[in-house]
Amino acid sequence: MKTRFIGLALSVCFVAAALSAQTKTSGTVTCKSDPATPVALTDKPNHAFLVGRAQCTWAGFEVAGVASKTGISTDLDEITGDVFTNRGYHVTTYANGDTSTVKYQTTGKLKDGKPLSGKGTWSYIAGTGKLKGIRGKGTFDGTADANGVFTYKVAGEYSLPK
Repeated sequence: MKTRFIGLALSVCFVAAALSAQTKTSGTVTCKSDPATPVALTDKPNHAFLVGRAQCTWAGFEVAGVASKTGISTDLDEITGDVFTNRGYHVTTYANGDTSTVKYQTTGKLKDGKPLSGKGTWSYIAGTGKLKGIRGKGTFDGTADANGVFTYKVAGEYSLPK
């Protein structure tokens, strides 16, 4: 019994140490979508797919002391009435030339076919240079202006291998 308790106590300590190694970060990203053409599905009205791509600019988001500068998001969107969902990848380029890749998913609202808002989750899947081996996750929440340009507040945490 004591051996199990000691093993459990050590496990809790290791998990706590691993969690404390996470570094929090936050900032904003503004993304302008490239022109895209939805492909209507024939199952019901106002249902479509599209492949989206957006050029993005970061502000205030740093990883390992290096500022995020630009990014490209590419995703597959499903539109049903005034709701959209998507899954995609975002590659961020940092001030030192390193990159990170995240996988994300979004749920959002449309009005008259134009985006209004969106929120979702993301997780790191790769990094280069100083960011090789990066792990972490977070959330984002944002709104679109009249031209469909989204500004998201992004928050999360990351860890790098030692």
